[in-house]
Amino acid sequence: MTNETAADTLVLREDSDGVATLTLNRPEKKNAINRELFKTLRAHLLALQQDADIGLIVLRAAGADFCAGHDLSEKPHADALGWLRREVQTLELLTSLRQPVIAAVQGTCFTGGLEMALSADFIVCDDSARFADTHGKWGLVPGWGMSQRLPRRVGPAKALEMMLTCRPYGADEAVAMGLVNHCVAAGQLAGAVAELARTILANSWHSNAENKRLIYNTDGMRLAEGLDHEIMRNAGFDRDAAARRASFHNRSRDGA
Repeated sequence: MTNETAADTLVLREDSDGVATLTLNRPEKKNAINRELFKTLRAHLLALQQDADIGLIVLRAAGADFCAGHDLSEKPHADALGWLRREVQTLELLTSLRQPVIAAVQGTCFTGGLEMALSADFIVCDDSARFADTHGKWGLVPGWGMSQRLPRRVGPAKALEMMLTCRPYGADEAVAMGLVNHCVAAGQLAGAVAELARTILANSWHSNAENKRLIYNTDGMRLAEGLDHEIMRNAGFDRDAAARRASFHNRSRDGA
């Protein structure tokens, strides 16, 4: 017996070795985002906030495409503004998780899908990836963070270019503008993401979480304010810091 519903399968979760993998699961719709998918994603993110056994999250998608954006075939919500705020809060939940988040992108990553990927800390793609903001094509204005997250990642000039032309950008262009952290050949995406995850998880989860918090909490501050915040809001050392130092000294002494 299972209480799983059709909505529950729209985002799948799998845990392994400290990594929670969330998979968007509407491949027949190029993983276009509808309200039920957002609700399911939100439930997973709320659970991950409290999960001390998870040190990193991978956001990926089933099929050939990451996400074609908002499902425009879905009728608007009766409380359109209220639901929009709920959606924005869900993507902010993704960004504000203490765990680092990697978006693994293949194929189409357009508009709402790009806003979702931008809510992650890292974007890793393969050479099939195509990125675009098509709000202007449909007479829409961003509501999920495009105007804020995209220029912070690629700079205002390139962000305006993407937003005003609405044209797709290939993986090489995305690398050149700093939109993605790494790009690999098709078929190598899962391995590259797993290797990055292992590298990050080998370091202190406490340090990872606090470094992430400091970066985001001081965004927009003047240098002096940021320096003050870093020292006055410092969370201190990890509980295993002494053991990590001892291990390092032992390796050095043994010539390792």
